[in-house]
Order: sequence, then structure tokens, then C-alpha cells
Amino acid sequence: MRDGAGDAVKEKNPCRTASRGAAGRAHRRRAWAELLRLPALFSVPGDALAGTAATGAQPNARTLLAIASSLCLYEAGMALNDWADRDVDAVERPHRPLPSGRIRPAAALTAACALTGAGLALAARAGRPALAVAAPLAATVWAYDLGLKHTPAGPVAMGAARGLDLLLGAAATTGRTRQALPSAALLGTHTLAVTTVSRQEAQGGSPLAPLAALATTALLTRVVTHRPPDHRGAAAHGLLGPRATPPPGTAPGRKPTAHLTTALAAAYAAATARPYFHATLNPSPPLTQRAVGAGIRATIPLQATLTARSKGTATALLIAALAPLGARFAKKVSVT
Repeated sequence: MRDGAGDAVKEKNPCRTASRGAAGRAHRRRAWAELLRLPALFSVPGDALAGTAATGAQPNARTLLAIASSLCLYEAGMALNDWADRDVDAVERPHRPLPSGRIRPAAALTAACALTGAGLALAARAGRPALAVAAPLAATVWAYDLGLKHTPAGPVAMGAARGLDLLLGAAATTGRTRQALPSAALLGTHTLAVTTVSRQEAQGGSPLAPLAALATTALLTRVVTHRPPDHRGAAAHGLLGPRATPPPGTAPGRKPTAHLTTALAAAYAAATARPYFHATLNPSPPLTQRAVGAGIRATIPLQATLTARSKGTATALLIAALAPLGARFAKKVSVT
């Protein structure tokens, strides 16, 4: 009887071993998802797409290469960030993958190096103009994580990185970036404001940072919804006379584009207004972290707004569709 019982136990052991192995793999996947903050990836493709729209071009195969490059460089920054902050996180965030021991620091650094190399290689495939933007972008990411993050220049560096990411899409698609500079500046300003708030998310702090971010959101909303007069259309209208039909592209379709831009800008403002306001009233770590998460997710409707403003209607709607997906996955894995 004892031998039979022992055999039964032995027969169950392989199942238990397999179960423990599956649980271990799931545990490791979860740890890497937290390290790389995977839900934040939904805020990346809109950079290249908004940059492409700003040049008046349509997305093509080189745009996809730019998006892939951006994703790699973004995740390289995430892994490098936790590697550089592992000692600080051991005190302030011991639950993070590195201080908790779920991922080795060497593995995180290796991932950061590999992802940076992959990002630059993909940019090179998109052409020299793309690589010329991706190289300073990668340098900015590494400089931020390894030195600038805890200095007054940190938020500026992060804003510059996001702006360069938008220019990467323009450079890859058309080889030109000048037309995309205004959109890059607006997106970079938003990122600067969010990064400034994030500097006090672990311990809380002054209400000035979330208040400034709230004011920045209001200003950006005003700027992106303001459409300068179409001088080309006005000139043509004057030459042809008051009863003449304006040239194609000057009047038809302008109102729908303006309405979409306004709607997306309103979604951008709504995504951040309440979290920023709450963090202003009570800049505690939980409310500040919530404000930072909202600011990161609000990047998507801002990208969509910039794209719609450049008359990239279909692309703007595609970018906007990423927002609910990002919010859904953010419930499972934090973006901060």
C-alpha cells in the first residue's frame, strides 16, 4: 500500500513541476512587462505618424521602420532608467523588478544596449535622414537616464527626446524635418510638463509642478485648436472673385478637419485636467503618480490632434484608437 501511494505521488510530481515552470515563466514575463512599462508603448507610434502628417506626406514603409525604431529606443530608455535608478528604487520602490530581484541588473542593462542597437539599425534601414535623427535621440535617452534625470536639465532632455521622436517619423518618410518642427515643439512641451511632475511622484512635493502642467495643457489646447488663416485660399479667392469656386483643398473639408481637431484637443485636455487638478490640491505620491500616468496617456490624443491639424484625418483617428487600448492595459501594468 505504501509503495502504491508512493508511486501515485511520483506520478503527480511531473505535473507539479510543469505547473511551477509555467508559473515561473509567467512571473518573469510579468517582471519584464513592469520593467519595460509595456502599456506606455501605445504612446509611441503616434510620434512618427504625427511627424509624417506635419510634412503633408502619407505613411509608407519607411514610416513603419521609424515606428519600430522608436519603440526600440523607447524601451531601451525604460530598461536603462531602472538600471540607473536601482539603488534609489531599492529605497523608494522596492517592489520594482530590479530591487525585488525578479530581474538581474545585468539583464536590464543588456536589454537596454540591445534595444538601442536595434533602434539605430532600423533607423538606418529607413535612410540616412532617419539615422541622423535617431542617433541624437538615442544619445539624449542615455544622457537623461545616466546623468541628466536628477538635474534641472532633466525635463528639457525628456521633452527634446519626444520631439526628436516626432522628427524621426518626418525624416524617415520624406527626408525633411523642417515642416515638423512646430509639432515637435508642442509635443516636447507637453512631455517637459509631465516629466517635471514625475520628479516628485515617489515622495510627493510642491503643488506648483502639477499646477504648471495644468496651465501648460490649457495653453497647448489653445494653440493646437488655433488654425491660422489660409493665405493661399484667401489669395486665390481674391484673384478669382467673390463668386468663384475656391481651388481644391482650400475650403472643402476644412470644417470637418477643424471639428476633428477640436474634438481631439478636448479629449487631450479632459485626459489630464482632473488628475492634474487633484495633484495640485494634494500633491501626495498616489495622486502625483496618477497625474503622471494621465499625462503619459494624454500624449496619444495630443499626437492625434497634431495629426488632424495637419489634415491627416484617417491617421489621426488611427492614433486616437490607441488611447483606449493603452488605458486598458495600464490597469494591468503601471506606466510609471
